[in-house]
Amino acid sequence: MRKLDILLYTRASGGGGAERVWSILAAGLAARGHRVVFAFDERMPGIPIDPAVEAVDVGARHGAAVLKLARLMRRRRFDVIAAAVSVSCVKLALAKALAPTRAPLVVSYHGFEEYKTGRLSAAAYYGLPLLRLVASRFVGVSDGIVEALVSRWHAPAARTERIYNPVPLLAAATAEEIAARPPVVGAVGRLSREKGMDVLIDAFARLTTPDARLVIGGDGPERDNLMRQAAELGVADRVRFLGRVASATEVYGLARVAAVPSRTEAFGMTTVEALSASLPVVASDCAGSREILAGYAGELVPVGDAVALAAALDKALAAPPDPAPGVGRARDFSAEAGIDQWERLFAGLAGPG
Repeated sequence: MRKLDILLYTRASGGGGAERVWSILAAGLAARGHRVVFAFDERMPGIPIDPAVEAVDVGARHGAAVLKLARLMRRRRFDVIAAAVSVSCVKLALAKALAPTRAPLVVSYHGFEEYKTGRLSAAAYYGLPLLRLVASRFVGVSDGIVEALVSRWHAPAARTERIYNPVPLLAAATAEEIAARPPVVGAVGRLSREKGMDVLIDAFARLTTPDARLVIGGDGPERDNLMRQAAELGVADRVRFLGRVASATEVYGLARVAAVPSRTEAFGMTTVEALSASLPVVASDCAGSREILAGYAGELVPVGDAVALAAALDKALAAPPDPAPGVGRARDFSAEAGIDQWERLFAGLAGPG
Protein backbone atom coordinates (compact mmCIF):
# COMPACT_ATOMS: atom_id res chain seq x y z
CA MET A 1 0.00 0.00 0.00
CA ARG A 2 1.46 3.36 -1.01
CA LYS A 3 1.82 6.15 1.53
CA LEU A 4 -0.94 8.74 1.26
CA ASP A 5 -1.33 12.44 1.96
CA ILE A 6 -4.48 12.64 4.09
CA LEU A 7 -6.44 15.59 5.46
CA LEU A 8 -8.68 14.86 8.44
CA TYR A 9 -10.94 17.65 9.71
CA THR A 10 -13.35 17.99 12.62
CA ARG A 11 -14.41 20.59 15.15
CA ALA A 12 -11.88 19.94 17.94
CA SER A 13 -8.50 18.29 18.44
CA GLY A 14 -9.86 15.77 20.94
CA GLY A 15 -12.36 15.23 23.70
CA GLY A 16 -15.32 12.94 23.23
CA GLY A 17 -17.00 11.13 20.41
CA ALA A 18 -16.01 11.97 16.85
CA GLU A 19 -13.20 14.32 17.87
CA ARG A 20 -11.51 11.55 19.83
CA VAL A 21 -12.02 9.13 16.93
CA TRP A 22 -10.35 11.52 14.48
CA SER A 23 -7.41 12.04 16.84
CA ILE A 24 -6.98 8.26 17.21
CA LEU A 25 -7.28 7.79 13.45
CA ALA A 26 -4.75 10.54 12.69
CA ALA A 27 -2.18 9.03 15.03
CA GLY A 28 -2.81 5.50 13.77
CA LEU A 29 -2.45 6.42 10.10
CA ALA A 30 0.69 8.45 10.80
CA ALA A 31 2.17 5.47 12.63
CA ARG A 32 1.69 3.46 9.43
CA GLY A 33 3.73 5.97 7.45
CA HIS A 34 0.99 8.11 5.93
CA ARG A 35 1.39 11.89 5.90
CA VAL A 36 -1.53 13.16 7.96
CA VAL A 37 -2.76 16.71 8.46
CA PHE A 38 -5.27 16.98 11.31
CA ALA A 39 -7.29 20.21 11.01
CA PHE A 40 -9.75 21.38 13.65
CA ASP A 41 -11.68 24.44 14.79
CA GLU A 42 -10.52 24.33 18.40
CA ARG A 43 -7.44 22.91 20.12
CA MET A 44 -8.46 21.15 23.32
CA PRO A 45 -6.17 22.06 26.24
CA GLY A 46 -4.51 19.16 27.98
CA ILE A 47 -5.19 16.70 25.16
CA PRO A 48 -1.94 16.00 23.26
CA ILE A 49 -1.76 15.54 19.49
CA ASP A 50 0.58 12.85 18.22
CA PRO A 51 3.84 14.58 17.17
CA ALA A 52 3.87 12.57 13.92
CA VAL A 53 0.65 14.36 12.90
CA GLU A 54 0.68 17.88 11.43
CA ALA A 55 -1.89 19.89 13.41
CA VAL A 56 -3.68 22.87 11.83
CA ASP A 57 -6.00 25.10 13.87
CA VAL A 58 -8.42 26.77 11.41
CA GLY A 59 -10.41 28.64 14.07
CA ALA A 60 -13.98 28.56 15.29
CA ARG A 61 -15.52 31.05 12.82
CA HIS A 62 -17.22 29.04 10.09
CA GLY A 63 -16.42 31.29 7.14
CA ALA A 64 -12.79 31.79 8.08
CA ALA A 65 -12.35 28.05 8.68
CA VAL A 66 -13.71 27.22 5.22
CA LEU A 67 -11.31 29.69 3.59
CA LYS A 68 -8.33 28.36 5.54
CA LEU A 69 -9.20 24.80 4.57
CA ALA A 70 -9.50 25.84 0.93
CA ARG A 71 -6.09 27.55 1.04
CA LEU A 72 -4.59 24.45 2.65
CA MET A 73 -5.96 22.28 -0.16
CA ARG A 74 -4.59 24.66 -2.80
CA ARG A 75 -1.11 24.45 -1.26
CA ARG A 76 -1.09 20.68 -0.70
CA ARG A 77 -1.98 17.86 -3.04
CA PHE A 78 -3.97 15.55 -0.79
CA ASP A 79 -4.82 12.04 -1.92
CA VAL A 80 -8.00 12.02 0.17
CA ILE A 81 -9.83 14.42 2.51
CA ALA A 82 -12.29 13.43 5.22
CA ALA A 83 -14.47 15.13 7.83
CA ALA A 84 -16.17 13.88 10.99
CA VAL A 85 -19.46 15.27 12.39
CA SER A 86 -22.06 16.97 10.26
CA VAL A 87 -21.04 20.62 10.59
CA SER A 88 -17.44 19.78 9.67
CA CYS A 89 -18.62 17.70 6.71
CA VAL A 90 -20.44 20.70 5.24
CA LYS A 91 -17.50 23.03 5.81
CA LEU A 92 -15.00 20.68 4.20
CA ALA A 93 -17.32 20.19 1.22
CA LEU A 94 -17.53 23.96 0.78
CA ALA A 95 -13.75 24.27 1.04
CA LYS A 96 -13.31 21.53 -1.57
CA ALA A 97 -15.56 23.49 -3.95
CA LEU A 98 -13.52 26.64 -3.37
CA ALA A 99 -10.08 25.05 -3.70
CA PRO A 100 -10.84 23.24 -6.04
CA THR A 101 -9.21 19.84 -5.50
CA ARG A 102 -9.62 16.44 -7.09
CA ALA A 103 -9.02 14.71 -3.76
CA PRO A 104 -11.94 12.37 -2.97
CA LEU A 105 -14.10 13.65 -0.09
CA VAL A 106 -15.30 11.31 2.66
CA VAL A 107 -17.99 12.53 5.06
CA SER A 108 -18.47 10.69 8.34
CA TYR A 109 -21.67 10.76 10.42
CA HIS A 110 -21.50 10.08 14.15
CA GLY A 111 -24.99 10.82 15.49
CA PHE A 112 -28.67 10.35 14.81
CA GLU A 113 -29.74 13.82 15.94
CA GLU A 114 -26.90 16.15 14.95
CA TYR A 115 -29.25 17.86 12.50
CA LYS A 116 -30.92 19.47 15.54
CA THR A 117 -27.76 21.23 16.69
CA GLY A 118 -27.45 24.06 14.16
CA ARG A 119 -28.02 25.18 10.59
CA LEU A 120 -24.82 23.77 9.14
CA SER A 121 -25.38 20.50 10.96
CA ALA A 122 -28.89 20.35 9.54
CA ALA A 123 -27.49 21.02 6.07
CA ALA A 124 -25.40 17.83 6.28
CA TYR A 125 -28.63 15.85 6.58
CA TYR A 126 -31.33 17.80 4.73
CA GLY A 127 -28.78 18.81 2.10
CA LEU A 128 -27.46 15.31 1.60
CA PRO A 129 -28.80 15.15 -2.00
CA LEU A 130 -26.39 18.04 -2.76
CA LEU A 131 -23.55 16.57 -0.72
CA ARG A 132 -23.75 13.38 -2.74
CA LEU A 133 -22.66 15.42 -5.76
CA VAL A 134 -19.27 16.20 -4.20
CA ALA A 135 -18.66 13.39 -1.67
CA SER A 136 -17.12 10.12 -2.82
CA ARG A 137 -18.12 8.15 0.30
CA PHE A 138 -20.55 8.46 3.19
CA VAL A 139 -19.52 6.65 6.37
CA GLY A 140 -21.69 5.82 9.36
CA VAL A 141 -20.18 4.60 12.62
CA SER A 142 -22.77 1.85 13.06
CA ASP A 143 -25.23 -0.16 10.98
CA GLY A 144 -27.99 1.90 12.56
CA ILE A 145 -26.49 5.16 11.31
CA VAL A 146 -25.94 3.72 7.83
CA GLU A 147 -29.56 2.56 7.65
CA ALA A 148 -30.78 6.02 8.69
CA LEU A 149 -28.50 7.77 6.18
CA VAL A 150 -29.79 5.66 3.30
CA SER A 151 -33.48 5.27 4.17
CA ARG A 152 -34.24 8.61 5.81
CA TRP A 153 -31.67 11.01 4.39
CA HIS A 154 -31.23 9.48 0.92
CA ALA A 155 -27.52 8.77 0.98
CA PRO A 156 -26.48 6.66 -2.04
CA ALA A 157 -26.46 3.05 -0.79
CA ALA A 158 -23.62 2.05 -3.13
CA ARG A 159 -21.36 4.77 -1.69
CA THR A 160 -22.36 4.48 1.97
CA GLU A 161 -20.61 2.12 4.35
CA ARG A 162 -20.19 1.34 8.00
CA ILE A 163 -16.85 1.72 9.77
CA TYR A 164 -16.96 1.19 13.51
CA ASN A 165 -15.06 3.68 15.62
CA PRO A 166 -11.49 2.59 16.44
CA VAL A 167 -11.34 2.08 20.20
CA PRO A 168 -8.06 1.71 22.14
CA LEU A 169 -8.93 -1.23 24.36
CA LEU A 170 -8.28 -1.20 28.09
CA ALA A 171 -6.36 -3.83 30.03
CA ALA A 172 -8.60 -6.75 30.92
CA ALA A 173 -9.07 -7.79 34.54
CA THR A 174 -9.68 -11.34 35.73
CA ALA A 175 -13.03 -12.55 37.02
CA GLU A 176 -11.47 -12.85 40.47
CA GLU A 177 -10.27 -9.24 40.39
CA ILE A 178 -13.71 -7.97 39.39
CA ALA A 179 -15.45 -10.07 42.06
CA ALA A 180 -13.11 -8.71 44.76
CA ARG A 181 -14.08 -5.10 44.07
CA PRO A 182 -16.67 -3.28 46.19
CA PRO A 183 -20.11 -2.77 44.60
CA VAL A 184 -19.23 0.23 42.47
CA VAL A 185 -21.19 1.22 39.35
CA GLY A 186 -19.04 3.10 36.85
CA ALA A 187 -20.17 5.43 34.06
CA VAL A 188 -18.17 7.53 31.60
CA GLY A 189 -19.55 10.16 29.27
CA ARG A 190 -20.33 13.78 28.60
CA LEU A 191 -22.65 15.23 31.24
CA SER A 192 -25.36 16.25 28.78
CA ARG A 193 -28.98 15.24 28.47
CA GLU A 194 -28.51 12.72 25.66
CA LYS A 195 -26.14 10.65 27.80
CA GLY A 196 -28.87 9.98 30.38
CA MET A 197 -26.81 10.41 33.56
CA ASP A 198 -29.91 11.79 35.28
CA VAL A 199 -31.64 8.47 34.63
CA LEU A 200 -28.63 6.66 36.09
CA ILE A 201 -28.66 8.73 39.28
CA ASP A 202 -32.40 8.09 39.64
CA ALA A 203 -31.74 4.37 39.16
CA PHE A 204 -28.81 4.39 41.58
CA ALA A 205 -31.03 5.86 44.29
CA ARG A 206 -33.29 2.80 43.85
CA LEU A 207 -30.54 0.16 44.21
CA THR A 208 -30.98 -2.42 46.97
CA THR A 209 -27.35 -3.65 46.88
CA PRO A 210 -25.79 -2.78 50.26
CA ASP A 211 -23.00 -0.16 50.21
CA ALA A 212 -23.31 0.45 46.46
CA ARG A 213 -21.49 3.48 45.09
CA LEU A 214 -21.55 5.33 41.78
CA VAL A 215 -18.49 6.83 40.07
CA ILE A 216 -19.03 9.10 37.05
CA GLY A 217 -16.25 10.27 34.76
CA GLY A 218 -16.87 13.20 32.41
CA ASP A 219 -17.93 16.81 32.38
CA GLY A 220 -20.54 18.90 30.64
CA PRO A 221 -23.42 21.35 30.99
CA GLU A 222 -25.54 19.11 33.24
CA ARG A 223 -22.96 18.65 35.98
CA ASP A 224 -24.52 21.07 38.48
CA ASN A 225 -28.01 19.69 37.85
CA LEU A 226 -26.79 16.13 38.34
CA MET A 227 -25.03 16.99 41.60
CA ARG A 228 -28.20 18.71 42.79
CA GLN A 229 -30.27 15.67 41.79
CA ALA A 230 -27.99 13.35 43.76
CA ALA A 231 -28.36 15.58 46.84
CA GLU A 232 -32.15 15.75 46.50
CA LEU A 233 -32.34 11.94 46.25
CA GLY A 234 -30.16 11.55 49.34
CA VAL A 235 -27.27 9.76 47.61
CA ALA A 236 -24.76 12.59 47.20
CA ASP A 237 -22.42 10.94 49.71
CA ARG A 238 -22.32 7.80 47.54
CA VAL A 239 -21.97 9.45 44.12
CA ARG A 240 -18.53 10.63 43.04
CA PHE A 241 -18.07 12.99 40.09
CA LEU A 242 -14.51 12.75 38.78
CA GLY A 243 -14.84 15.38 36.05
CA ARG A 244 -13.00 14.89 32.77
CA VAL A 245 -10.81 11.77 32.91
CA ALA A 246 -7.71 11.09 30.84
CA SER A 247 -8.73 7.46 30.43
CA ALA A 248 -11.85 5.42 31.14
CA THR A 249 -9.58 3.21 33.27
CA GLU A 250 -9.91 5.86 36.01
CA VAL A 251 -13.55 4.79 36.34
CA TYR A 252 -13.69 1.24 35.03
CA GLY A 253 -10.65 0.23 37.06
CA LEU A 254 -12.74 0.88 40.19
CA ALA A 255 -16.06 -0.56 39.08
CA ARG A 256 -17.69 -3.95 39.26
CA VAL A 257 -20.37 -3.00 36.71
CA ALA A 258 -20.53 -0.35 33.95
CA ALA A 259 -23.68 1.63 33.15
CA VAL A 260 -24.39 3.27 29.77
CA PRO A 261 -27.74 5.05 30.23
CA SER A 262 -27.78 7.08 26.99
CA ARG A 263 -31.03 8.35 25.51
CA THR A 264 -29.42 8.16 22.07
CA GLU A 265 -26.13 6.57 21.05
CA ALA A 266 -24.83 6.07 17.53
CA PHE A 267 -22.00 3.77 18.59
CA GLY A 268 -20.74 3.95 22.18
CA MET A 269 -16.97 3.92 22.63
CA THR A 270 -17.36 3.76 26.41
CA THR A 271 -19.41 0.56 26.03
CA VAL A 272 -16.53 -1.08 24.18
CA GLU A 273 -14.00 0.21 26.72
CA ALA A 274 -16.07 -1.25 29.58
CA LEU A 275 -16.25 -4.64 27.86
CA SER A 276 -12.50 -4.61 27.22
CA ALA A 277 -11.93 -3.87 30.92
CA SER A 278 -13.87 -7.09 31.75
CA LEU A 279 -16.95 -5.36 33.15
CA PRO A 280 -20.53 -6.48 32.70
CA VAL A 281 -22.45 -3.65 31.01
CA VAL A 282 -26.01 -2.49 31.63
CA ALA A 283 -27.08 -0.13 28.87
CA SER A 284 -30.20 1.56 27.59
CA ASP A 285 -31.64 -0.10 24.51
CA CYS A 286 -30.62 2.51 21.94
CA ALA A 287 -29.18 1.66 18.56
CA GLY A 288 -25.45 1.96 19.25
CA SER A 289 -25.42 -0.02 22.50
CA ARG A 290 -27.76 -2.64 21.06
CA GLU A 291 -25.46 -3.20 18.10
CA ILE A 292 -22.45 -3.71 20.36
CA LEU A 293 -24.05 -5.79 23.10
CA ALA A 294 -26.91 -7.81 21.61
CA GLY A 295 -26.12 -11.51 21.67
CA TYR A 296 -22.67 -11.02 23.18
CA ALA A 297 -22.46 -9.50 26.63
CA GLY A 298 -24.34 -7.14 28.89
CA GLU A 299 -27.99 -6.35 29.42
CA LEU A 300 -30.25 -3.83 27.68
CA VAL A 301 -33.07 -1.95 29.40
CA PRO A 302 -35.66 0.46 27.98
CA VAL A 303 -34.39 3.98 27.34
CA GLY A 304 -35.17 6.34 30.21
CA ASP A 305 -36.50 3.58 32.51
CA ALA A 306 -34.82 4.13 35.88
CA VAL A 307 -36.71 1.27 37.54
CA ALA A 308 -35.55 -1.27 34.94
CA LEU A 309 -32.02 0.14 35.04
CA ALA A 310 -31.88 -0.22 38.83
CA ALA A 311 -33.09 -3.83 38.71
CA ALA A 312 -30.53 -4.73 36.04
CA LEU A 313 -27.69 -3.06 37.96
CA ASP A 314 -28.64 -4.91 41.18
CA LYS A 315 -28.68 -8.17 39.22
CA ALA A 316 -25.29 -7.48 37.61
CA LEU A 317 -23.69 -6.51 40.93
CA ALA A 318 -24.88 -9.79 42.49
CA ALA A 319 -23.87 -12.10 39.62
CA PRO A 320 -20.43 -13.74 39.42
CA PRO A 321 -18.46 -11.97 36.69
CA ASP A 322 -17.74 -13.73 33.38
CA PRO A 323 -15.46 -11.38 31.43
CA ALA A 324 -14.63 -13.62 28.46
CA PRO A 325 -17.60 -12.86 26.15
CA GLY A 326 -17.30 -9.10 26.62
CA VAL A 327 -13.53 -9.02 26.21
CA GLY A 328 -13.87 -11.06 23.04
CA ARG A 329 -16.57 -8.79 21.66
CA ALA A 330 -14.50 -5.68 22.40
CA ARG A 331 -11.75 -6.92 20.08
CA ASP A 332 -14.14 -6.48 17.13
CA PHE A 333 -13.90 -2.72 17.73
CA SER A 334 -10.19 -2.35 18.49
CA ALA A 335 -8.23 0.64 17.26
CA GLU A 336 -6.31 -1.59 14.86
CA ALA A 337 -9.50 -3.00 13.35
CA GLY A 338 -10.98 0.47 12.81
CA ILE A 339 -7.79 1.97 11.39
CA ASP A 340 -7.49 -1.00 9.02
CA GLN A 341 -10.92 -0.22 7.56
CA TRP A 342 -10.24 3.49 7.18
CA GLU A 343 -6.87 2.81 5.58
CA ARG A 344 -8.43 0.44 3.04
CA LEU A 345 -11.13 2.97 2.21
CA PHE A 346 -8.66 5.82 1.74
CA ALA A 347 -6.28 3.68 -0.34
CA GLY A 348 -9.12 2.51 -2.57
CA LEU A 349 -10.34 6.06 -3.21
CA ALA A 350 -6.85 7.44 -3.78
CA GLY A 351 -5.98 4.77 -6.33
CA PRO A 352 -2.50 3.64 -7.36
CA GLY A 353 -1.08 7.17 -7.65
